[in-house]
Amino acid sequence: MHKLKYLLISFFVILFDQVSKYEVRHLIKYGQVIKVTPKFLWITHITNKGAAFSLSFGSPQLNRIIFLVVGFFTVFIISYLGYKSKSKIEMVAFSLIIGGAFGNLIDRIFNGGVTDFIWTDFPDIIMERWPIFNVADSSIVIALGLIIIESLFFAKKTEV
Repeated sequence: MHKLKYLLISFFVILFDQVSKYEVRHLIKYGQVIKVTPKFLWITHITNKGAAFSLSFGSPQLNRIIFLVVGFFTVFIISYLGYKSKSKIEMVAFSLIIGGAFGNLIDRIFNGGVTDFIWTDFPDIIMERWPIFNVADSSIVIALGLIIIESLFFAKKTEV
């Protein structure tokens, strides 16, 4: 029962993600760019029918089927890992992943693709601007960061 409280994290990620996407879809014209700051943070409205960084299998229908199946499978596996985990950091991370995955699954089911809207600029190391993303994507990236931190600094080391 005590692990169920972590699902509140997932719930709030889904809620914030869906409310922000709803607002973007209803307040910003498709393709419109709003420059919150001159260079660093822009808000725009696009739909990503592919995966991360707009990766695609070539067909919107095939993308939708594959990403729905992979999304549900991912939520199932991460839920199981969260249930088995004894680490609070991992349980928070898994809850963030579940919330992010469900947020994007909802978009794929009801809209045929994921609404993305956050467009940032990092120093021009890899690309001119970072690919456009959303709250669900951010949640998943934060979770991966937590898992890396947990693995590097807090995981118990076993001798070989």
